[in-house]
Amino acid sequence: MRTITVLLICCFSLIGFSQNDQNFSDANALYNDGKFAEAIDKYESILDSKEHSAELYFNLGNANYKLNNIAPSIYYFEKALQLEPNDKDIQNNLAFAQNMTIDAIDTVPVVGFSRIINNIVNTFNTDVWAKIAIGGVLLFVIIFLAYHFSYTSSKKRIAFVTSIVSLCVACFAVAMAFQKEDLNKKDNPAIIFAQESRVKTDPNLTSEEVFRLHEGTKVQVIETYDDWNKIQLSDNSTGWIPSKEIKLLKVF
Repeated sequence: MRTITVLLICCFSLIGFSQNDQNFSDANALYNDGKFAEAIDKYESILDSKEHSAELYFNLGNANYKLNNIAPSIYYFEKALQLEPNDKDIQNNLAFAQNMTIDAIDTVPVVGFSRIINNIVNTFNTDVWAKIAIGGVLLFVIIFLAYHFSYTSSKKRIAFVTSIVSLCVACFAVAMAFQKEDLNKKDNPAIIFAQESRVKTDPNLTSEEVFRLHEGTKVQVIETYDDWNKIQLSDNSTGWIPSKEIKLLKVF
């Protein structure tokens, strides 16, 4: 009975993938015919089946860009970039879409020691740093064993120094992995979807207005309270905005 259930699940999965492939082809055909709204509906039907890909988000971004849908085009290009961060086409089209936004927000540069640390941490993702740490520990064990079984003083010195270096590399990689994970947790980007959003000093409608933002602007969500999100801009300005007026980028 269990085998039959597994087979049925596999069959339905294959049918679902086949349907999504057909929908994707149909959506591409509609896009090429200039029927961008219909193409968007087809692409979104694939998203509704919980299938995600950089290509799908990229095409959704392009279709929305053709219709001058500022926020959705930026949102989908950003989603595509999360899956393929080095794709030049996605980067270029995102830049074109961002040119349609109204808000001009300065970026406060990170300087000094913090900049150096951030550059080092962002060299690799968490998994790579973890692999470097494991490799360093394994190398330390191997070389320490070599040190233990060496008979000449020169080989012992070389093995000892190398093992200590390997251990230091492993400890450093562990520290970088934790730091990278911490940065990932703090990184919670979102896109403004409201045509105009009034940012408040506190999470309620009666509080003072700090500034206004417009659709397509990218923000960082740093706190959530009820139906409100506290956001931060690239110039370090902060304020509260209704949750319904933004879309989180890391939610798939």
